[in-house]
Amino acid sequence: MRPPSPRPEPSAPPFNAPAARRLRAALGMGPEHVAHGLCVSYGLPYVTPELVIAWERGTAVPSNPELTALAGVLWCSPGELIGRPRTLREHRIARAVAPEDVAHAVGMDLRGYLRMEERGDWRGDERQSAALAQVLDLALPDFVAVTGREEKLAGLLHSAVTTRWQAYVRPVTKLVPLDMGVLEEVLQELHQDYQGHMAATLSWGGGGNGSSDSGREFLDRIVDNFWTAVEGRTS
Repeated sequence: MRPPSPRPEPSAPPFNAPAARRLRAALGMGPEHVAHGLCVSYGLPYVTPELVIAWERGTAVPSNPELTALAGVLWCSPGELIGRPRTLREHRIARAVAPEDVAHAVGMDLRGYLRMEERGDWRGDERQSAALAQVLDLALPDFVAVTGREEKLAGLLHSAVTTRWQAYVRPVTKLVPLDMGVLEEVLQELHQDYQGHMAATLSWGGGGNGSSDSGREFLDRIVDNFWTAVEGRTS
């Protein structure tokens, strides 16, 4: 009998325990019904009502195969049982796409694609990256994150808001396929916001620790601030 695992497996996607509990209740099922379905329909004889309850309480986390089976029992997509995906594998699982289908869509052999997925190190070219975004229906922020561009984007944005933002329009465009006019407006806004924090600190004679902390927090969240500003101009 497989004991509940107190921690998620390294490859397991972020499990949305409240959603699992809510979906089960909406179907009028008890934990015993879910366990029975997983045993009979999906060949998971070790799943007990206690394990289902542990999943729903967040004290145990289903593996990838268990999550897919649980979605079948609860008549939902795997994505409804997953928190916000972070990695390439999590995005694929959330959309219930087989790795073979992704590999075929991007023009890679399956072993090579899985190696990138396991390492979290996407090495596809521009054409393959575009195909990846399409097959997984990735929003632009997710596309930038799973293709390993987020760290470099953060560095460029950090420099843009602390120096001359105009010099970073083209470098950022190479990472993020956005209209250049939109990007110019966003970088200018971020630059002004950050400089506003710094001006407030100086106007208080260097004693404004709260403002200084606010400026550091702004830089720490620079990528999130960037996407928020982009969304405000493209939605």
